Amino acid sequence: MALRSEEARVLASLIEKESATPDSYPLTLNALRLACNQSTNRHPVVSYDDRTVEAALLSLKSMGLVRFVHPAHGGRTVRYRHAADERWRLSPVELGVLSVLVLRGPQTVAEVKARTERRREGGPNVEEVLDTLAGRSPEPFAVRLERRPGEREARFAHLLLGEIDEAANDAPVAADRDHRGTQGVTFDSSGGTLADEVAELRSRLDRLERLLGIEPDQAAGDPVDASADV
Repeated sequence: MALRSEEARVLASLIEKESATPDSYPLTLNALRLACNQSTNRHPVVSYDDRTVEAALLSLKSMGLVRFVHPAHGGRTVRYRHAADERWRLSPVELGVLSVLVLRGPQTVAEVKARTERRREGGPNVEEVLDTLAGRSPEPFAVRLERRPGEREARFAHLLLGEIDEAANDAPVAADRDHRGTQGVTFDSSGGTLADEVAELRSRLDRLERLLGIEPDQAAGDPVDASADV
């Protein structure tokens, strides 16, 4: 089934927070909206209001992908949990990998591995999980993308929208980022690392240099003609 981008973001945020913050899961509407609108570890960044999130939840509920958890006697707050594991018969590891692709855009195997390492706990190899998602029948959940100029590794993208999300597909890629760059770095509560932020800035700088036609020796300090066309 093809989801709308808002539905995919809401569903993936529920999946992520189930493992990242289990003590506060299922999520309230406010917590879910904040999870969708995080400015870090998200691509693209969005700004949903309550109405947008509620509409996505109602649609997902009709598909059997979300359940509403009504408060016990005396309670007042409805909470929300995903049911994608039951609806799609995906394992927690497969769901974790899929949520990374939805929330952060196309990723290399090394990037997905670094961002799901805590959740796998000796489970299947990340590349095997990605291949499984890409090989699901009758419709796959992911696809391996062709390498773009300047990229050293192929990336995987999700297909929950029925096609590749072009906006997310423009996410910057760090050519030299790998699992070694995340070893010894503590994950924050949203699953990201300082290494992620540094690598993303490096990627953006590299991309800007390519757009400006700056050679490596120029980037190291040679003067650049300020009148050059961009």
